[in-house]
Amino acid sequence: MRFRILALIGLGLALAAPAFAADKAPDVKGLYLLTDYPAVSVQPGTTSTVNLKLRNYGLAPERLSLSVSGVPKGWTATLLGGGQPVAAAMPATDDSVSLNLRLDVPKDAKIGTHTLTVSANGANAQVSLPVAVTLAKELPAKLSVQPELPELRGSSSSSFDYTLHVKNDSGKKLLVSLAADAPRNFDTSFTQAYGSQQLTAVPIKAGESKDVKLKVTPPSTVDAGHYGVSVHVAAEGAKAATKVALDITGQPKLNLAGRQGILSANATAGDETSVPVIVTNTDTAPADNVKLSASAPTGWKVTFSPKTVARIAPNQHKEVTASIRPPSKAIAGDYVNTFTASTNGETGTANFRVTVTTSTMWGIAGVGIIGAALLIMVGAVIRFGRR
Repeated sequence: MRFRILALIGLGLALAAPAFAADKAPDVKGLYLLTDYPAVSVQPGTTSTVNLKLRNYGLAPERLSLSVSGVPKGWTATLLGGGQPVAAAMPATDDSVSLNLRLDVPKDAKIGTHTLTVSANGANAQVSLPVAVTLAKELPAKLSVQPELPELRGSSSSSFDYTLHVKNDSGKKLLVSLAADAPRNFDTSFTQAYGSQQLTAVPIKAGESKDVKLKVTPPSTVDAGHYGVSVHVAAEGAKAATKVALDITGQPKLNLAGRQGILSANATAGDETSVPVIVTNTDTAPADNVKLSASAPTGWKVTFSPKTVARIAPNQHKEVTASIRPPSKAIAGDYVNTFTASTNGETGTANFRVTVTTSTMWGIAGVGIIGAALLIMVGAVIRFGRR
């Protein structure tokens, strides 16, 4: 049994050995000069930089002298390390040192290809790297613009924010102008991706991209529908364009008023008065489950019939009845009652002025009291006058 288990383990190790061997990286040892781009194109009269890396695989550190050969007449080739000119480098074992080959090319340099050789020489190790530099005429400016999310959905009260990726595929820095064509009465503005400062142009370095934000605000009276906005970027004859879209959904908008627009009523203290109220939906979406409520002075009672309207279609209205009862001891005068209709976060309000008069019964009672007081006074005068 023991031998069987050992045999199985041995077989498993034998099968796994090729896999382990495949995963193991091959041994690398020596000194290497590396670059991502050993052949580059530059324009006469410009300064270009080639990124290099001096790599030490498994060797003891030593001082390595740096040099560049094959530099054409009138050119300046400088090796930089840490942003400063350097003449030597010392990478640690299994580590690397970053270098930059800076090339200053005169304006009158002839078009063609030149090979420059970068060398690192030490007592025990030497390495060189040829870099082919081709002089070419300046490439025309080239731009591209792409929206991150090309279509957004919202109501007419929403602001639509689009992130645009603008890329400069040219060989030099460009000042890129920004413009947008939107439907009539739509407001557009460009800002930084993480800021509020409005922009009309943005600088972009050669080969880099920058994000800008386009904000589109539709007019509050816009109808529900699908709307497009064209975005244009331009610089030094180069142009690019893209489109974004807004899907605007309708929403209800409620207004309240009395018949013929009257916002006033009369009521008697202690009595209930019925006031017709017209609820109108002036927007492009139906208003569902419209609830009526009121804010009235202390002691007042206001109810609606019905309390809830099931639906008011766009540009349609419904009439409800507000029953108003001022307190019996209310003083005659004008009072304000605020009526509110609400649906799905949208509300409409109106202030109704209610003029309160006192009940005629109180007036008759007051006259009776005054009359009784006069009779008592007259009787007293007659009685005491005879004495």
